Amino acid sequence: MQNSVTEVAVYNTAIYVRLSKEDMVAAQSGRESNSITNQKQLILDYLKDKPEFNIVSIRIDDGYTGTNFDRPAFQRMLNDIQAGRINCVVVKDLSRFGREYINAGKYIHRLFPVFGVRLIAINDNIDTITRDESSEFSITLKNLMNDNYSRDISVKIRSQLQVKRKHGDYISPFTPYGYQKREDNHNRIEPDPYAASVVQDIFCWKIDGMTNNGIALRLMDQGVLCPIEYKRSKGEPYYSNFKVKDHCEWTAQAVARILSNPIYVGTLRQGLRRRPNYKIKKSLPTDESEWVVIPDAHEPIVSKRTFYLAQKALRIDTRAAPNQAYVYPLSGLVECGQCGASIARTTMNNGYKKYGYYMCKSTDKSIHCELRHIPYEKFEASVLNLLKEHIHDVVELDRCVLEIQKVPYQRINIAKCEQRREKLEEEITRYRSLKASLYEDMKEGLISKVDFCDIRGQYDARIADALIAQEQIDRELNVFLSGEKGPNQWMQAFLEHRDINELTRAVALECIERITVMDEEHFEITFEHSQDFKRLMASVEEYADKEKLEEAM
Repeated sequence: MQNSVTEVAVYNTAIYVRLSKEDMVAAQSGRESNSITNQKQLILDYLKDKPEFNIVSIRIDDGYTGTNFDRPAFQRMLNDIQAGRINCVVVKDLSRFGREYINAGKYIHRLFPVFGVRLIAINDNIDTITRDESSEFSITLKNLMNDNYSRDISVKIRSQLQVKRKHGDYISPFTPYGYQKREDNHNRIEPDPYAASVVQDIFCWKIDGMTNNGIALRLMDQGVLCPIEYKRSKGEPYYSNFKVKDHCEWTAQAVARILSNPIYVGTLRQGLRRRPNYKIKKSLPTDESEWVVIPDAHEPIVSKRTFYLAQKALRIDTRAAPNQAYVYPLSGLVECGQCGASIARTTMNNGYKKYGYYMCKSTDKSIHCELRHIPYEKFEASVLNLLKEHIHDVVELDRCVLEIQKVPYQRINIAKCEQRREKLEEEITRYRSLKASLYEDMKEGLISKVDFCDIRGQYDARIADALIAQEQIDRELNVFLSGEKGPNQWMQAFLEHRDINELTRAVALECIERITVMDEEHFEITFEHSQDFKRLMASVEEYADKEKLEEAM
């Protein structure tokens, strides 16, 4: 077979070396080291007694995969080839040149011969100027083996990373703003004291009513570096796809990403994106069912209660009034009871005086909404009074629960309740078993279909009665055990505001779920934990009625 590259007197040579992360993994497992230094030294030793090779350049891609050819040093070498400055390339072996079968073959068999470039792979004993048919087959086979090696390493690394994720190890090279890697274990993260305090401020400002843009402007006014610039200031080679300028600044989007990230309450979410295969560099979103979520994986920066309130603020987020950084206390919480649209506070100016109103913002022309302007001072004062009344009710409910817990014989009552519940559970199990055997009796002709339906109805009724009795016992136990197991922690938010005199954004977020306005004089407030309040109130009333009955007997 005729050689594709004509032999010349002197070859202007480029030495090409490459090292990727998978090669580092292979070296750690005891295989031959492919370090940059080792590769360069091996090639230089090979060329030192060959005067026909004039070394023009040494191109190094450190940390780049061989599964594609989008590597900076490799591309510079190609530019030299196309410009005629290089007509020979020397590598340690074909795997250093590339591990992608199709494109490696394109360069070796098509592009290099067109430009008259000689390729030497030392350890593979390949030299394109002396190759024959067996060499061609050897090159093809080695490229296939190198491609398969990349696939095999990719599978192993993916499997190893998945195991680490499930163990709660943090595997990303960079930590989110507010955290840093622990010195003793880089697979664990801990709060960065300075950045964590900034994150806490962001959450507090959001709950107090600041808009995301207002928070970003406040951080810039205070001279706080944005996440990318902060990591740069610490010497981290951090890169982000969100970067659009040489010097990054705080933005509303950056603030929103921090506020919505559950990592700040200690929840570690990983595997949200992945590459389809080892040849595709771009990562794609994964289905939520494939995420690896580990609660309480590290020390939180904000409490779960704070995080919940911030998420609520994000969900109902509305823009602030012109030239204002804060939203109104009830923004996003008020809805129209006639058309279901949101109701917003607005200001009108008649030329002499400004008037503030709550107005329905419905844009649906097909719905006739008769809700008129509601003066905001009167409306907010009424909301505040109703909130005070509800807080008073919660305080009284808490006092009743505490009194019940002080009763000396409550532990005896708990034991009795649990015994009654166990008997009911046994009764339910027995009737369900009888129902199952009843069907078999009908199939075997021991009872008629009419009798089957009649008896089954009786069993269903007894099971239903037992389940209702269980629910009543559960409510009773809820009162008895509330002090020991803390199911009524939701009350704490209301108890902290027992001396409230002002309707603030934080109080509204914490205590009010929504306000439905029927007309100018009537509206309904749904408070946070309203179902919990009703259940506990019913339990206390049941307990009180039972005590009265026992006293009467």
